[in-house]
Amino acid sequence: MIFAVSENAMLFGAATVVSLAAFVGLILVPAMGSYGRWHEKLAAGFLSLFILGTLVTIGVLAGIYYVFVTHDIIDVFPWSSG
Repeated sequence: MIFAVSENAMLFGAATVVSLAAFVGLILVPAMGSYGRWHEKLAAGFLSLFILGTLVTIGVLAGIYYVFVTHDIIDVFPWSSG
C-alpha cells in the first residue's frame, strides 16, 4: 500500500524524531543515570517527562500567540510566499 505524505508532514516527522532523540540523549538518560535505586530513576524519569511537557506547552503557546498577533505565518518562511 502506498501512502501519499506531504513534504510538510515529512519535515514535521523528522523534526519530531530529532527532538525526541535530543531529549532522550541530553536530558532523560543523564537524569536517570544519576540515581541508583529504581524509585529514584522512576522519579527522575517522571520529572524529565514533566519538563518535556512544559517545553512543548511553551512552544505551542508561543506559536499560537504569534499567529494571533500577526494573523498569518506567510512571512516566517521565505519559500512560503503566496
